[in-house]
Amino acid sequence: MKKTKSKYEVFRQKTQIIIYGTNTKAGRLFDLILLGLILLSVFLVMMETVQGFDTKYHNQLVFAEWIITIFFTLEYILRIISIDKPLKYIFSFYGLIDLIATLPMYVSLFFPGTRILSVIRALRLLRLFKILNHPKFTSQSIHMKEALNASRGKITVFIYFVLISTIIIGSIMYIVESKESGFTSIPMSIYWTIVTLTTVGYGDISPQTPLGQFLAALVMILGYGIIAVPTGIVTSEFAKRNTNQDTNIDSIKTTCTKCGTFTLNKEAKFCYQCGNNLNDN
Repeated sequence: MKKTKSKYEVFRQKTQIIIYGTNTKAGRLFDLILLGLILLSVFLVMMETVQGFDTKYHNQLVFAEWIITIFFTLEYILRIISIDKPLKYIFSFYGLIDLIATLPMYVSLFFPGTRILSVIRALRLLRLFKILNHPKFTSQSIHMKEALNASRGKITVFIYFVLISTIIIGSIMYIVESKESGFTSIPMSIYWTIVTLTTVGYGDISPQTPLGQFLAALVMILGYGIIAVPTGIVTSEFAKRNTNQDTNIDSIKTTCTKCGTFTLNKEAKFCYQCGNNLNDN
């Protein structure tokens, strides 16, 4: 005899389809509404820092932020009770972000001024990549991830070299320049080196001696290389993976429009990941 589901179980199932079902119409609509509220929340927090606007509409801003916070709280609770493994969600990347994004308004009740931390809700916009579950976005994100992983070792070595260079250059500048020029210590000189290498150039500290200015010019020129090298490393790996994909393109039948899987056999009629009929693509 078939067991009849309780009203709570039916509610959990429907809630899970809406909240986690990114491939369903209800799920996509929920995610779009959620993203809209996140953008609105971030906008309200930013406008709260505009003195004239906040003075005129402070109560309305606080009221709107509380409404959004309550919505996020209910959403967080529903995500926990509707999933089979709540702890897996709670300690997941998105679960921790959801929790942190909900807390600032409640914390502000005990510590005034912390409400501004609600801007951290912008991190929840990362869910956009889950909503845009299009094969094109999926394949490109995979290539980017692989390129970054392949470049990790080279970039680490490069950053280590830059770190050593900043210490050496900063120490030399401390010796060459006087304290009156702003180079009061080696850490301060290293700060100037980093600012100059990254081509930021605040101008709060600047060399005054001819030798110091000559070294500064060399650091500025070196700064362009600092920016270009990591970009070149990642771009090279990214291009290499795109080339490999083009080489193997004959072995790819199509890309599944439902889950984004693209490594399919020529004779395949159904996606081996989700079972979607490839003839409907």
